[in-house]
Amino acid sequence: MAENNTLKVPFFKASIGKEEEEAVLKVLRSGWLTTGKESLEFEKEFAKKINVPYALSVNSNTSGMVLAMEACGVRQGKAVITTPYTFVSTAACARLLGADVYFADIEKDSYSIDPKKVEAILKSEKGKNVVAIVPVHIGGNICNMEALMSLAKQYSVKVIEDCAHSFPSPTKLGYAGAIGDIGVFSFYVTKTITTGEGGMVTTKDESLAKRMTSMRMHGMDRSTWDRYTSPKASWEYDIIAPGYKYNLPDILATLGRVQLSKADIFDSKRKVHVEKYNKAFKDLDFIKLPPTGEGNSWHLYLMRLDLSKLTCTRDQFAKEMQASGVGISVHFIPVFHFSYWKNLYRDFDAKHFPNAEQQYNETISIPLWPDMTDEMISYVIDTIKYIGTKYHAD
Repeated sequence: MAENNTLKVPFFKASIGKEEEEAVLKVLRSGWLTTGKESLEFEKEFAKKINVPYALSVNSNTSGMVLAMEACGVRQGKAVITTPYTFVSTAACARLLGADVYFADIEKDSYSIDPKKVEAILKSEKGKNVVAIVPVHIGGNICNMEALMSLAKQYSVKVIEDCAHSFPSPTKLGYAGAIGDIGVFSFYVTKTITTGEGGMVTTKDESLAKRMTSMRMHGMDRSTWDRYTSPKASWEYDIIAPGYKYNLPDILATLGRVQLSKADIFDSKRKVHVEKYNKAFKDLDFIKLPPTGEGNSWHLYLMRLDLSKLTCTRDQFAKEMQASGVGISVHFIPVFHFSYWKNLYRDFDAKHFPNAEQQYNETISIPLWPDMTDEMISYVIDTIKYIGTKYHAD
């Protein structure tokens, strides 16, 4: 493969068509751009899709996570349990609320938090402060929610699902985001559906929904749409708590509504690409196929290298892919690699989380998006085979 500085296959490209363009233009011409009718309809449609009574649109997954944690009692003197194998925002939200974060390693053969490690923390002295478990469905592959929900019931703690990667993800327990007490989704540009920036919080609990609805908009007891469309005086409202400004504007929500209508189509296309990757890689001894299970939405294709079969590192392999014009990423740098977290907690390092460290050192996320062509898929596969042959430890 010849080296070049041009990506022949981007890591990701959003699937945006004329329907999205027309929807956005309609909102622009309406004169109402902030949170209103479109956002409310988006919430109703999303709630119906995953079969929950309450869905709240927010301006990011991070915002939604703060709302979810605050509603579940995460605050100073309390703690959450989550995985170090996640984007930093999952844990950072707890710290923003003044709480501690206890980390449980992932399973040896997956990227999911290990329920046994979660249970060990809950049984320990630390467990007395835990108010919530926050599993992260990495790459769209669903964690062992049956075991985690059992632990939550046993120890009287909440479960907040980080569903940034997992939509749509139906399982026997329900859709991801409808299994725990609260689900938090992301509509960032690379996600399975997008609003550019944005997210959704889902719950079956009326009291949690009520709290998050108010805290989403400065702690007000009335929504912006209601204040400007209701016959009741627009300037009259109460503030029940010092809240946030986390609402999703209509100009983004209308984009989300169109994307939501295409979600199953996008899902099917990604899975066709995954089948081609799996077929091409299953007999290559230097690649371990990604773990999968019921409800996997395949947001990411986590290609794990067997470095014992190669004479190069993950980083060298990744750089060769980029030099050949294939966009890649790494999901994720474990939280214990970052200076803030290393300085915050004693003994928070790789040796205490061997599975997370090993998966990190061996994994490359390769292109996986709905509108990839057969030629693109073939080029990615050929590039990987070429590099693997070049560095194969014979």
